[in-house]
Amino acid sequence: MTNVSGAIKSIQDIMRKDAGVDGDAQRISQMVWMFFLKIYDDREAELEIVDDDYASPIPEHLRWRNWAADPEGQTGDGLLDFVNLQLFPRLKGDLPTIGDVGKRAQIVRSVFEDANNFMKSGTLMRQVINKINGIDFNNTEDRHTFGAIYEQILRDLQSAGNAGEFYTPRALTRFIIDRLSPRLDEIVLDPACGTGGFLACAIDHKRKSVRTRDDEALLQSTIRGVEKKALPHLLCITNMILHGIDTPSDIVHGNTLERPYREYGERDRVPVIATNPPFGGMEQDGIENNFPATLRTRETADLFMALIIKLLKAGGRAAVVLPDGFLFGEGVKTTLKKSLIEECNLHTIVRLPNQVFAPYTGIKTNILFFTKGTPTKDVWFYEHPYPDGVTSYNKTRPMQFEEFAAEQAWWGDEADGFRGRKETKQAWKISAGDVAARGYNLDLKNPHTPESVSHDPDELLADYDRQQQAIQTIRDQLKVILSEALGGRT
Repeated sequence: MTNVSGAIKSIQDIMRKDAGVDGDAQRISQMVWMFFLKIYDDREAELEIVDDDYASPIPEHLRWRNWAADPEGQTGDGLLDFVNLQLFPRLKGDLPTIGDVGKRAQIVRSVFEDANNFMKSGTLMRQVINKINGIDFNNTEDRHTFGAIYEQILRDLQSAGNAGEFYTPRALTRFIIDRLSPRLDEIVLDPACGTGGFLACAIDHKRKSVRTRDDEALLQSTIRGVEKKALPHLLCITNMILHGIDTPSDIVHGNTLERPYREYGERDRVPVIATNPPFGGMEQDGIENNFPATLRTRETADLFMALIIKLLKAGGRAAVVLPDGFLFGEGVKTTLKKSLIEECNLHTIVRLPNQVFAPYTGIKTNILFFTKGTPTKDVWFYEHPYPDGVTSYNKTRPMQFEEFAAEQAWWGDEADGFRGRKETKQAWKISAGDVAARGYNLDLKNPHTPESVSHDPDELLADYDRQQQAIQTIRDQLKVILSEALGGRT
């Protein structure tokens, strides 16, 4: 399969003819559970070759190979009745519960828990199945295209009105995992894992160190994620299976923020966290009450940051993608930045250019790299430039991993306090004392770049937000002064 976008489009075009599928969101949901069963069956075929005792959690007559693989197989009303009356009821509940096969069955149940068959035409369903059968997910080339399938699905989700499902470019996830460099025995957690991009890169990174079956078992036990929404969770489970995590039971369908902050203890702490938490959104009423008063807010990204700091072990490393608003924001944001400076070594902030997350959003973003347990001495900034000849990222010109070669060469070693780092036209630093003197405002412009007037709407709105916060601070100070001058009267 070479044209992923074309394949997805042709499948959706078939589904548009079906009277039961209403809108992009249902088409995507329908397509995803079908992809899961095909991928699961391909992976099982691989496992059966290397493990003579492998037992599938799916009853034989319900396995993809036995009802879907034959292009001339059942179709029409017979296929529809099979899916609605046999496949779904059985996969939603009536599967083994004991031993290894029971663990595998729980993964299948969790995938189908919120899945539905929306199609009403068995004939059209057969056409979709035959399209999916054109992909061999045991073929390396086809397997790698699944990242592109994710991207296409998430673009369609965005157009379907499901805001907030941002596909983190693979170049960015690779760079972050490359810099965190998790060891084989280190747990990697993404508390807002989406479709599993960071976790997939962590698996690829760790697998370079796998030499034995015990190494592989260790790798599989160190990948953890939590995702609130059903469809990205299903995609993440599928992604983990594609990456050789055959029983991804540590990919939890839930909301990391729902558990009270105080209940997270030492047993929950991990050595590595890599994440791009949802930003720009608000949590449902009551979630903020799970947090101490000083950290209470409904802004999702801030709540995640509070939890990430808590969940890191002493000496643990994290990389978090956050918007510019976090750097200059006040209130809870100031409290969090103070914690990053005093409780962690916030050693690097990579300032990303606009359009990294195009076409989902033009919001300017940053990667914060920090290690827990040692106070910050200096915060280094690195402004990631566009490549020569490029003025913006887009669908045909996305960010490339190779663009980060300059950062990698400049990076140095945390063990010696990044002694080898030098200021360049892209890199500069500020002391922790100066950060505190600035009220923990980390929105520092590149001092080596002349000021220019920006006409970017997102940057103008961010500047307006900064100005309004500064005005409100002055108003509050004037109120205090007047109150004191009037003897405490307001």
